[in-house]
Amino acid sequence: MEKLATVAFVHLGCEKNRIDTEHMMGLLGQAGFSLLLNHTDAEFVIVNTCSFIAAAREQGVRVLCELEAEGKKIIITGCMAQHFRDELLKEIPAAMALVGTGDYASIVDVLKRAMAGERVSQISDTPTYVADENVPRVRTSPRAVGWLRVAEGCDCECAFCIIPHLRGKQRSRSIESIVAEARMLASEGVQEIILIAQNTTNYGMDLYDQTALPQLLRQLVEVDVPWIRVHYCYPTGLSSEFLDAMALSPKILPYFDIPLQHAHPEILKAMRRPFQEKYTRGVLKAIREKFPEAAIRTTFIVGFPGEKPQHFQAMLDLVEEGLIDHVGVFTYSAEEGTAAYALPGKVGKATAEKRRDQIMMAQQKVSKRRNSDWVGREVDVLIEGISEHSKEVLVGRSARFAPEVDGVVFVKGDAPIGKIVRVRITDSDIYDLHGTVV
Repeated sequence: MEKLATVAFVHLGCEKNRIDTEHMMGLLGQAGFSLLLNHTDAEFVIVNTCSFIAAAREQGVRVLCELEAEGKKIIITGCMAQHFRDELLKEIPAAMALVGTGDYASIVDVLKRAMAGERVSQISDTPTYVADENVPRVRTSPRAVGWLRVAEGCDCECAFCIIPHLRGKQRSRSIESIVAEARMLASEGVQEIILIAQNTTNYGMDLYDQTALPQLLRQLVEVDVPWIRVHYCYPTGLSSEFLDAMALSPKILPYFDIPLQHAHPEILKAMRRPFQEKYTRGVLKAIREKFPEAAIRTTFIVGFPGEKPQHFQAMLDLVEEGLIDHVGVFTYSAEEGTAAYALPGKVGKATAEKRRDQIMMAQQKVSKRRNSDWVGREVDVLIEGISEHSKEVLVGRSARFAPEVDGVVFVKGDAPIGKIVRVRITDSDIYDLHGTVV
C-alpha cells in the first residue's frame, strides 16, 4: 500500500481563498493523506497565497522563507502561484510545486508527483474551474458559520485590480448547486450562511444572461438556516429587485457590503468604476429608506494616482455624513498588469497613510454613535466562543457584524456556543457592543 505524506496547510488571504484551501484539504483527506494542524511535524506544507496587493505578497514571501529555513518541502498554491509562475520555483528551492487558482482540484496528483521528487508547475493560463457541492471540503471556519461561494472570477475591469488576471472571468454556479450546498451546510449545524463572490450582485450573468441573485435568495430562504448574509455587492447591482429580494425574509440579514472604493467622480472614472458619486448616495439612501436599521459596510482606496486634496475631501465628506456603519481603508497598491499601474500623479506613501488615518478617525466617530443607538435594545446574537480576556464572558456577533471584519458582542450569561440567543445590549464602544443574555 502506498505510503502517503503528512501535510499541513498555511492559509493566507480572503475567505474565497479559504474555500479553495478547504477543498484541497477535503480532496487530500479523501485520498488518504494525513492532515496535521501544526506544520512542525508535516512532511509537506501547502501555502495557499494571496497576491491582491503588495502587503499580501510580502506576507506570503515571509511565510515561504520561514518554512524554507525550517527545511520544509513547500507547495505554493493560489494567487501568488498564478501571478509569479515563472519565478517561484527558481527563487525558492524548497518549493516542490506550484498550483494555480484554477487547478486546485489537481492537488492530489500534484502532491504525489512531488513525493516522487518531481518539481511540478500545474497552472492553467486561464482559470476556468470552480468547485461545486460535490467536491469534498473540510471547513475551517467556526462551526456555526458557512462561507458559500456562488461564483469565481470577475468580468469587471477596475483599473486598480489584478483579480481578473489571477482568477479569470466570472463563472457562476447554478442555483441548484448552490442551494444543494446550502442544505449540506444546514445539516452540519451552520447558523449563518455567507454568500461570496468577487462581485456577488453580478451572480448569474454568465449562466442566465441576467443577474440571478434575487432568484437565488428566493430559494435559499427555504433552507433551514437562521441567517443568510450577502457579501461583496457591486453598487450597480443594488437594484430595486435585489432590495425587494433582501426584504423577503428575516433570514436574509439587512447587511450590505458595498465596496465603493472612492466618492469623487473623477477618481471613480479613473478607477473605471461604472457609477458616480450621486449614484452612490442614491443607493445608500435607498437602502436606508427600505431598511432603516440596515448595516452598511464599504471599503475605500486612498492615494489612487491623481487623487488631489479635493478628491480625498469628497470621500471624507461621505464618511462624515454617517450613512455607512463599517469602513475599511486600503492605501493604493500599484499592481503591474493593471490599467492604473502607469497612471501619472502618484501619491506619496506618507500622504496616503495620513489620508487613511483621517478616514478611519472620522469613521470611528460615526461607528461609536451608531453603536450607542443599540444600548437598551434586545438583539439576536450568534455565540461563537469565550472571550480571551475573561472566561465569564462570551463572544458573538449580531446581524450588524460580519465575521473577521466588523466588531463583536461581548455577552455575560449562559448560552451555548454555536447558537443564536437573545441579548440585551447594555453598553457600547467604537467597534463593539456589550450585553447580557435575556
